[in-house]
Amino acid sequence: MAGGRMGFLFTALITSVAGFLSSFAPNYWSLIFLRFMVGIGLGGGPVLASWFLEFIPSPHRGKWMVIFSAFWTIGTIFEASLAWAIMPRFGWRWLLASSSLPSFLLLLFYAATPESPRYLCMRGRITDAMQILEQMARANHKALPSGILVSESQLELDEKSNHSEAAHLVGNGWIKSSDEDMNMKASCVSTLRRLLSPKLIRSTLLLWMVFFGNAFSYYGIVLLTSELSNGKRACTVKSSQPSRSNDDSLYKDVFVTSFAEVPGLIISAAIVDRIGRKLSMSSMLFISCVFLIPLVFPRTGEVTTGLLFCARISISASFTIIYIYAPEIYPTSVRASGIGIASSVGRIGGITCPLVAVGLVHGCHQSAAVLLFELVIFLSGIAVCLFPLETSGRDLTDSV
Repeated sequence: MAGGRMGFLFTALITSVAGFLSSFAPNYWSLIFLRFMVGIGLGGGPVLASWFLEFIPSPHRGKWMVIFSAFWTIGTIFEASLAWAIMPRFGWRWLLASSSLPSFLLLLFYAATPESPRYLCMRGRITDAMQILEQMARANHKALPSGILVSESQLELDEKSNHSEAAHLVGNGWIKSSDEDMNMKASCVSTLRRLLSPKLIRSTLLLWMVFFGNAFSYYGIVLLTSELSNGKRACTVKSSQPSRSNDDSLYKDVFVTSFAEVPGLIISAAIVDRIGRKLSMSSMLFISCVFLIPLVFPRTGEVTTGLLFCARISISASFTIIYIYAPEIYPTSVRASGIGIASSVGRIGGITCPLVAVGLVHGCHQSAAVLLFELVIFLSGIAVCLFPLETSGRDLTDSV
């Protein structure tokens, strides 16, 4: 593990550089390669959520993780407004160049980004962890509790103890970390073996299923904003007069539906700590199914936009909560890796969505496409109900 701080640098550097170079791509294949590199950079995003989570006290995790997720929504709205303003007038190169600028701004904050004290304790760097805790205390005008920093760093998944916090302050005497080289260079195979160990396999497989379903459905609803209307027009009108007003309408619809994530955030913030992670996620997924059902039947364009707006509220709330829940079910020893792999499975859902579901729309099988989304979302809701743990108010752990 390289730590959250290195994940921050990796994400910002790869995304910004590859994103900016995309605007100068001389041909299709170089554009594909550079956008692929942007995807690799964005793949480090979940590490940032894990890093941020480890600074938050358990009673406030839900609220602050929703606030953290709000910046995804701000970025979505910002990107939709950029596309609406830039694409019809200046083209895609200017859009890609402009979209890379926020990632460059991230690099300015790298020097001030602290490493997670929990991660440092797991690596045996107790002194460094203590220095960061002291800096945090000074910044908040507080004093650290009296006592000594203790690190629980036994990483074997068959360990019986499951303490409430990996690094906590207790009375008197350094209890030195006993972590050895076994957690210094854990291989990918070793990490995957831990994630699929008897105690974690159920959570891991269900988490993969929910990430896949959320990503497939979220990006599908985004794409359906344009594809349902365009597909309907192609299947019914057969007109060969592409108009600029249609493009403007497309960007407007994407911009409007992007605001659906704002109430989605508000809803997730209101319910995630009150009714728990599992019930919050499952209810949002099943409600999204309800809003998609009318899309199977004939409807006006305004009704379609309204239903997709409501469905996106629900699915974005579910997506926000799964990013809160996922880091909480894994111990520190595999937390970042577990979230990263689960997010990668979600990316597969995002990749297959346009290939499968949107392809059905283009083939004039719109009802089949909607029913496919219904099935994926419903199965994701069932998977949430089968999660073995409710993590609301539960302390983070170091090991299983």
